[in-house]
Amino acid sequence: MKLLKKLLFFLLSLTLLLAISYWIISKSLAPDYSGEIKISGLQDKVTVFYDENGVPHINAENQEDAFKVFGYVHAQDRLWQMELIRRIAAGRLSEIFGKDLVRVDKLFSGLGIEEAAGKSIAEIDTNTKAYKLTSAYLDGINQFITEGQTPLEFYLVGVKKEKYTIKDIYNVFGYMAFSFAAAHKTDPILTEVKEKYGNAHLQEIISSFSENLTINKTQKNPEIGAKISEALNIIYEKLPVSPFIGSNSWVLAPEKTKNGKVILANDPHIGFSQPSVWYQSHIKTPNYEMYGFNLALTPFPLLGHNREYAYGLTMLANDDIDFYVEENNPENPSEYKTENGYLKYKLIDKTIKVKDGKDTTYQIKVSRHGPIMNDLIEQIDDQRPIAMQWIYTKLPNQLLLDVSYDLSHAYSLESFKQGAAKVHAPGLNIMYGDAKGNVAWFSSAKLYEVRDSLFRQTYLDGASGKDEILSFVDFEENPQAINPDWNYVYSANHQIDSIRGKLYPGYYQPQDRARRIVEVLESQEKFSKEDVKKMIFDVTSSTAPTIIKDMLTGIDVSDLSPSEKKVYDTVLAWDGTYAKNSAAATIYNRLLFEFYKETYKDEMGDGFNIFLNTQTAKKALAEQVKRQKSVWWDNVNTEEVETRKDIVSKVFKNSVAFLQNQLGENSDDWTWDRVTSVEHEHAIGKAGGVLRKFFNVGPFKTVGGNEVLNNQIFNLDSTGYYKVRSGPSTRRVIDFSDIENSVAVIPTGQSGNVFSPYYKDQAAKYINGEFVKMKLNKNEIEESENKLVFLPK
Repeated sequence: MKLLKKLLFFLLSLTLLLAISYWIISKSLAPDYSGEIKISGLQDKVTVFYDENGVPHINAENQEDAFKVFGYVHAQDRLWQMELIRRIAAGRLSEIFGKDLVRVDKLFSGLGIEEAAGKSIAEIDTNTKAYKLTSAYLDGINQFITEGQTPLEFYLVGVKKEKYTIKDIYNVFGYMAFSFAAAHKTDPILTEVKEKYGNAHLQEIISSFSENLTINKTQKNPEIGAKISEALNIIYEKLPVSPFIGSNSWVLAPEKTKNGKVILANDPHIGFSQPSVWYQSHIKTPNYEMYGFNLALTPFPLLGHNREYAYGLTMLANDDIDFYVEENNPENPSEYKTENGYLKYKLIDKTIKVKDGKDTTYQIKVSRHGPIMNDLIEQIDDQRPIAMQWIYTKLPNQLLLDVSYDLSHAYSLESFKQGAAKVHAPGLNIMYGDAKGNVAWFSSAKLYEVRDSLFRQTYLDGASGKDEILSFVDFEENPQAINPDWNYVYSANHQIDSIRGKLYPGYYQPQDRARRIVEVLESQEKFSKEDVKKMIFDVTSSTAPTIIKDMLTGIDVSDLSPSEKKVYDTVLAWDGTYAKNSAAATIYNRLLFEFYKETYKDEMGDGFNIFLNTQTAKKALAEQVKRQKSVWWDNVNTEEVETRKDIVSKVFKNSVAFLQNQLGENSDDWTWDRVTSVEHEHAIGKAGGVLRKFFNVGPFKTVGGNEVLNNQIFNLDSTGYYKVRSGPSTRRVIDFSDIENSVAVIPTGQSGNVFSPYYKDQAAKYINGEFVKMKLNKNEIEESENKLVFLPK
């Protein structure tokens, strides 16, 4: 009995000791949200009020002080996120995660992002306001590194804090630009289709590019007062920082709103992770105010609003990457052929430091078109040198200091447009609305012309000179809409209007979300903020019911069993709404996988799994389901020649059999919430076990699906389960009739510090389609419980 008491006492003591230790660690490593902090370089006192969502409201006498403090508070909530994202483009993830990330580092360090950053930095005008505020922001971050708490992750992975430079900031934008691109996922597959099976197979896929389109129309009125693909997909799965995907936005003119003022809605689609992508802040000085959403390690917000104007963005999805097949000199492999003779490759030596391993050294060849991808991706089995030309590294980069500063410091629609005109890559749809009643959309990118009939989504000829860029398009020719007479502008990564009489090539998403936006906006004359909040969480597909009807045309219903007939009736009656209790949504997505597999996999082989989840596959679907005759229907691995009826019947019966095995015989039980989930993974939480529970947020049941407005993006695969990997990185609704009550929500929380009360406090609200207020009212802000004062040191 005494032994049992001693053992119990020991266990209770140990538990108490662990609890006390955890409490001490959590308090010592948590961010400071109240009190006083002295930092050097301040001209005056700066006061920061933290609202109930952890958003810092920074009040300063001048912008230099405000941005210095912003750097400090941004770092104390998101330093680990800053550390990860700055290492990607520089090829430095292996330093902290070991050999498993060498492939990632080799790719990104070879793309030329750092070299392009160096060129841009060398040309910076250090006298501009943008440069001075960026320097202040960096100084704030670096003072936190010196004097603030070290995040837990740094101890766990054994990485020392290093000060940040302006090159790190440029590298962040370089990573963002590459993750926006889609050519590296698609072009190699389309090239393989063309070279193995001929032009007929390719044409059936790409003919869909000009069909089933919702065009983002141009109108300007006056202002009012993608083997490379497979390897890259594996690399992306290892990234510890979210890739950028797509987005929705619409801006309603006063004539389209119930209160007669502009309403802006925006939800950029980005890979889910923990911490969330955006960090919110509200900066106010006597001559400047902006409530902004910043990426890690960026001083100026890419999304923002104040009392005068609001702006947002979506991915343009224009094609800004081209792959060229180079031709080596047979007598000298260090040279490659051009129309003017042979040129020498530029050789660049790179070294990757590897934690607990030997350094990896490799050499990159660079042609006039860009790096030879065979040197960067070991899995490429093409013996031809494949060069990647990317507009981001080909042209000077103005995105950081000029564009993001101009957008967040505009004083009119015209000055805002001047900032939007400076974007060269990545291509962006930049959305605008203001208190005067102006609405605008700009397709912002350095677009270019090539010779007629050149299809840029397969490999180009690098030797002849015939496939080169002929000219760049002036920004005024880019598709854009300013105060259009239909009283709204919108973007859902869909096809932009014609340029010089031709649709501009790109990796645009299918029309689903764009069509749904138009359907809803045309369904009623005027909208309130509440209407827009409901719309941004909409989960109805505008195209799925039609695709189902077209796909199942020709099914012999008399050949179906009673259970199959029930499934057939259920999915045909579906209105496209991805509700949690929808069995039809589950059936539809299984049918999609089986249809893609039976149609394309026999020809594509290993490339099928990559093609399956590209924009190209999605766009081809609406046409392929309607084709009675197609070169794709026949299975090349069988002796008989299959017809459309053979394929569709097999697709349907295989789908039903799979779902019965997966979810049970009763199709009423095949509800969408049984097969979908979302979890926001932390880079360390990916290890699983206790770390997963400690760092990750979720998993949660969710509503929505691929290509609905509440875009829950998942990969179709053979498993029958749909783990949502991307979606709205924030939902924002800004109403100029009630600007102080504009709202937003982010997927998890403001802070990336696991000991912060704001680490995951918005997660439930986000899943349920709720919002929190973006405060601008001075009195409300100053009622906040947490007040942090910064004083000159």
